[in-house]
Amino acid sequence: MSYTPITADIRNRIATIPGLRLIDDPQKIEDYAKDGTPDLFHRPELVCEATEVLPIRALLRLANECRFPVTPRGLGTGLAGGSLPVFGGVVLSLARMNRILAIEPRNMIAVVEPGVLNLDLKNAAREHGLYYPPDPASLDTCSIGGNAATNAGGPACVKYGTTRDYILGLEAVLPNGELIATGVRTRKGVVGYDMTRLLVGSEGTLGVITKLILRLIPHPAAVTTMVALFPKLDPAMEAVTTILMRGHCPSALEFLDYRCLELVGDLLPFQGAKGTGAMLLVEADGEPERIQREIEAMGEVCLEGGASDVLMAPDEARRTRMWDVRKAVSLRVEERYPLDVFEDVVVPLGRIAELVACLPEYEKACGMTIYCFGHAGDGNIHLNITADSREAAPRVEEGVREILKRVLVMGGTMSGEHGVGIAKQRFLPLELSPESIRLQRAIKLLFDPNLILNPGKVFT
Repeated sequence: MSYTPITADIRNRIATIPGLRLIDDPQKIEDYAKDGTPDLFHRPELVCEATEVLPIRALLRLANECRFPVTPRGLGTGLAGGSLPVFGGVVLSLARMNRILAIEPRNMIAVVEPGVLNLDLKNAAREHGLYYPPDPASLDTCSIGGNAATNAGGPACVKYGTTRDYILGLEAVLPNGELIATGVRTRKGVVGYDMTRLLVGSEGTLGVITKLILRLIPHPAAVTTMVALFPKLDPAMEAVTTILMRGHCPSALEFLDYRCLELVGDLLPFQGAKGTGAMLLVEADGEPERIQREIEAMGEVCLEGGASDVLMAPDEARRTRMWDVRKAVSLRVEERYPLDVFEDVVVPLGRIAELVACLPEYEKACGMTIYCFGHAGDGNIHLNITADSREAAPRVEEGVREILKRVLVMGGTMSGEHGVGIAKQRFLPLELSPESIRLQRAIKLLFDPNLILNPGKVFT
């Protein structure tokens, strides 16, 4: 693809658009050349910050006229390079569109702009006794718009579902500058094609989301947490299946493998984690008496299944510390290894242990070390694939490809919540048929015939 560079004339025309704040200082622009993905760097020629819809529409019209690319960006916490400007051009920052426009307790909805922090929405909803469940690990630094663009998940998915399940409707600027409103403000609505679900998860390639109508639910009265330690991963995963098959409904069901426990076990508020084969972190939320019975019953399942110990977190401080440890895995891995590749595959629940068990053959063949953790309750496994030298990158690349092939053979998918972006674009033909890719590229061209919106991602 060939695009027009941001010439002095184009920059001056952009500068005349009311409501756009331009950033072209070289040092400040560096911040927009990267996101949460290691080793990806794509520098924009210009950054524009918007606080309302009209300047976004004007910018996209100008981009079509002059043929320069525009890359929408939330808060830059993505892990697939989805907000990086592969072809330069303009990065359109939505970080300052961060208003919670309304919370309607009687209708149990929130109306927000895309730059609102996930955690800020949770806190605002809680003031009304309401709850917004999607909880990606970066909830205190990621935006709702970015969550929508990637259909972000998190530990609560096992009970509550992903971001898509809470978006009733949205407003978006299409690549040609037209404004579209999709979806409803009600719990049901089947008029026309489901444009909302098409835009959610499209990674900013079909439109720029400028407003979201979100479903809220009553806030759980209480939360209780349990940790179960197992000598091996297999019985831990069998316990996961048994917990769900017996009708329990945990609000989180996470696991760490033995390597993760060796790495962060010293941070846990109890002894004995190091040297353990696997750990489950289980939560239940709801009425205090009911969830106490439920967490105890899930603890019994773990003990029946071979857990060496089951420990309760009786207070908020200890619960918070356990979650901090779970979130510390990636940080410690990144600190330790010069080469660290993030993958977030999903397999059927009954095959988690099988996948993890086959990873040593890829480690041995490709000279890499793999840390496994993630959402055991929905089969979403995060793999930190590491090597002691950056020169190992070609071998690691081949190892990643072979692991993804194995995941697909098991009936899984190569990305559960990080998206495709740049990082997984080259692997798409492994999962999608040529006809599926053709149809989805045709959808992209229907929305964006000049390919000016977030080019270089997913199907372009």
